[in-house]
Amino acid sequence: MLVGALAALFFSSTFVLNRAMSLGGGPWFWTAALRYGWMIVLLCGGYLLLGRGRALADIFRLFARHWRFWSLTGSIGFGVFYALLSFASAFAPGWMVATTWQTTILCTPLVLRLFGHRVPTRALVLTVVIFGGVVMVNLEQVRLGSPAAVLLAALPVLVAAFAYPLGNQLLWEARAGTHRRVPRITDPALGDPFARVLLLSLGSLPLWLVLAALVHPPPPTGGQVLNTALVALLSGVIATSLFLYARHLAVSPAQLAAADCTQALEVVFTLAGEVWLLGGALPSPLGWAGLALTLAGLLLYLRAQRIA
Repeated sequence: MLVGALAALFFSSTFVLNRAMSLGGGPWFWTAALRYGWMIVLLCGGYLLLGRGRALADIFRLFARHWRFWSLTGSIGFGVFYALLSFASAFAPGWMVATTWQTTILCTPLVLRLFGHRVPTRALVLTVVIFGGVVMVNLEQVRLGSPAAVLLAALPVLVAAFAYPLGNQLLWEARAGTHRRVPRITDPALGDPFARVLLLSLGSLPLWLVLAALVHPPPPTGGQVLNTALVALLSGVIATSLFLYARHLAVSPAQLAAADCTQALEVVFTLAGEVWLLGGALPSPLGWAGLALTLAGLLLYLRAQRIA
């Protein structure tokens, strides 16, 4: 749980910097795609600087052996997830996107059940509290802007909230080797969280190529290139590695759900960062109530996991 909370702190940089890039006029496609380009460069550079060129070669060989699996998993868990979050940042403040993103806590039990795992019923019931807080936060945005803008922000985030745990669970199932439709991958390289992030980042490349052909985005701005590098380091490399490490410490579906639940702390960190760094406005009473309800749902959820 502590590792997951630390990951949430670094993850919050995504929402703050994505909003900054959106306000600066940067195309959402480059906000998403450049992050993973930077992540691949940073991770490969890190392996080489540490004298781990042989380990890096092993990672690329592992990718080549299971390229279909990595392309599917990376495109879902990294590509679809982050493309939709970047798109949503053009229509709502970062803290609202971060709060809506907490519906991933609702999606995690659904994903676990999709793979045949049991999840305590009391935990499923308590996630409704979190969803209530998310609804209240989005109602504030409706009050401040247009309902269409809220839908363009909320709906993509809801899809992203399902894609992220789905991609992560595919990786978990591959390491566990217990699902008949997921290939068993027991390579020692997967014990390194940075290797897992690199494999998923490489797997997301096909999606970025398809999106580039469909969207035809204008060139990125200079500030966007710099900010995506920061997001890649803070959120993509550090936060994702910490989060995957926390997930792979889990030995049961209940512990997996609890690790995923730590992402709710991103809301607090994002709100503080947006107000401090971007001069964003504090929420209204309705927004504060939604935030409080979301965090209360988190605490109740964690308590339910401990009882279970």
